[in-house]
Amino acid sequence: MSDTRKTPVRPDIKSDVENTRSPNSAVEAFVRQARAMAVPGDQAGGRLILALDATMSRQPTWDLACNIQAEMFDAVGKAGSLNVQLVYYRGFGECRSSRFVADTASLKNLMTRIDCRGGQTQIGKVLSHGLKEHARKKVNALVFIGDAMEENVDHLAHKAGELGLKGVPAFMFQEGYDPVATNAFREIARLSKGAWFRFDRNSADTLAKLLSSVAVYASGGLRALESRARAEDRMMIEHLSGKRG
Repeated sequence: MSDTRKTPVRPDIKSDVENTRSPNSAVEAFVRQARAMAVPGDQAGGRLILALDATMSRQPTWDLACNIQAEMFDAVGKAGSLNVQLVYYRGFGECRSSRFVADTASLKNLMTRIDCRGGQTQIGKVLSHGLKEHARKKVNALVFIGDAMEENVDHLAHKAGELGLKGVPAFMFQEGYDPVATNAFREIARLSKGAWFRFDRNSADTLAKLLSSVAVYASGGLRALESRARAEDRMMIEHLSGKRG
């Protein structure tokens, strides 16, 4: 369904993703059959929250994420399906979320319409949002990409522990070497039973591969990672099993 009203794009992207339907009757018949075979619920497949720090310093990494996010959908491929929700924060207390989308074009369209703005971190809001979404329907994984932490780490740890108890691992991707962020991100990953990784703007390929592993895990669990058995998958399995810190 398309909106023909000539209105500017709102910062709130909650309603920006609309489902589109093909008039082709054969395609419609296939979709109906696929839905009949799908897992009960509003969407089948794994559900992954992709959360990014969109404060001013993050624009280069935001652009990087836009370019490599397709790796997540491509990694899942025919083995399953993946539904991704974009969450971001920026500016003065602004924290937004999209609907869950099931293809890279929709997600990239959302991401390219957002510009980074100055502000402090709001990781607590991201973790709370993950808990709320999971209460509505299971979230298989939460991914966070950022470089700083300016909040009460004990509050974040409490929310991370709740995520861990509910089976929602947080995969924390840290850009740079800020020691405060390192300690917080590692603790969030540990308590949520997720994993922490460091990257820089020169390691886009590494980040893309690791995101693909998270996507495979979100859509099929440890068994899917073991089946694909790439180097990044084995690394992810080691982190999830506690063999790597």
